Amino acid sequence: MVGAVARRDALRAGSLFGASAMLMPTEEQFDAIRTGYDPDPSRSLSLRAEAYTDPVWFALDGREIIAKSWQWICHAEKVRAPGSYTTAEIAGNPIVVIRDPEGVLRAFYNVCKHRAHPVLSGEGKVQRIVCPYHAWRYRLDGQLAGAPLTGNLKDFATGEIRLTPVQVEEFSGFIFVNLDSSVPPLRTLSGALGDEVHHWAPDVEQLTFGHRLSYEIKSNWKNVVDNFLECYHCPGAHKDFCTLVDMKTYKVSTHGIYSSHMAEAGKTQNSAYDTSAAKVRTHAVWWVWPNTCLMRYPGRSSMIVLHIIPVSVDRTLETYDFFLETPEPDDLEKQAIHYLDTVLQAEDIALVENVQRGMGTPAFTQGRIVHDPQGSGMSEHALHHFHGLVLEAYGRGRRAV
Repeated sequence: MVGAVARRDALRAGSLFGASAMLMPTEEQFDAIRTGYDPDPSRSLSLRAEAYTDPVWFALDGREIIAKSWQWICHAEKVRAPGSYTTAEIAGNPIVVIRDPEGVLRAFYNVCKHRAHPVLSGEGKVQRIVCPYHAWRYRLDGQLAGAPLTGNLKDFATGEIRLTPVQVEEFSGFIFVNLDSSVPPLRTLSGALGDEVHHWAPDVEQLTFGHRLSYEIKSNWKNVVDNFLECYHCPGAHKDFCTLVDMKTYKVSTHGIYSSHMAEAGKTQNSAYDTSAAKVRTHAVWWVWPNTCLMRYPGRSSMIVLHIIPVSVDRTLETYDFFLETPEPDDLEKQAIHYLDTVLQAEDIALVENVQRGMGTPAFTQGRIVHDPQGSGMSEHALHHFHGLVLEAYGRGRRAV
């Protein structure tokens, strides 16, 4: 049921991106949006409020950020077997990811070359791709294999027709796609990220899906990312979390298209959930540009993927997928899921929804970045790093006009 809700909201996000695709900031807006930002976080202000409230910037987010970045799809287990597939929606574009009979991972626009109908829906396993509209048949490598009643057509050759490919990559146990064929591979762009993930989660490829949480948030997606990237708010807003991890050990570092957020587990009894029997004693978290977060909390071996999906200028869908040692969460993991769902998420959602409301008032334009040169979790330098990447994307959009 939750998966169906997530797919529905992702489809709605796609339609909204499509509806706003023609919006473009003016030259004056492009000039103004950089106001106050400085490459030095100790001198910088945050992104301006209009980046979070004006539909013109939401439209540019879709075109220049979501459609041109590596987007998380699923754990590799979902498409590990030949013929297994899953579908997704990226910035208004339907996508299918599939494993062909030779074991090659492929992705295509989920659009039939006859009348543009989706060729597959949901997820599953097939021996061939058959469009449900007019039964055009494709091999799993995207090549058209046959089409009813086309034998007498002139200048029609199945060998010249194939589904439009999309970049796809298996990275650290997960599947990512990129609609922009000119963007380098994720493993190239991400530097040492893969090594970091495998250092802290060496069994990430062997983990299996265990649970999903899903939320619709009344806030711009960038506000949700901002909140994730700093723990300056944690002592006041997340008192239980501050006992789950040792805040004195919390360090944040930024690298190219990702940031690392590391801390040791709390050394005394915490008020979040019982970790006395936990074999993983670290809080290891990575944010990957622009809207994917990988999280390894104290407990059994696991990985949580937070996917932040833009829906509209003031709506965001969040999904938390829990990948565990076993399909069924153990008692500790059930406690952790309950804490994340009923406490931590409730706290964060209230924060970002209040921020979104405040940004829509005349009282706020932008705020100061709080920077700790020592890189503590209390610093906002990872948020500043994100804002710099957003402004770089806006600059590319301006040059493309």
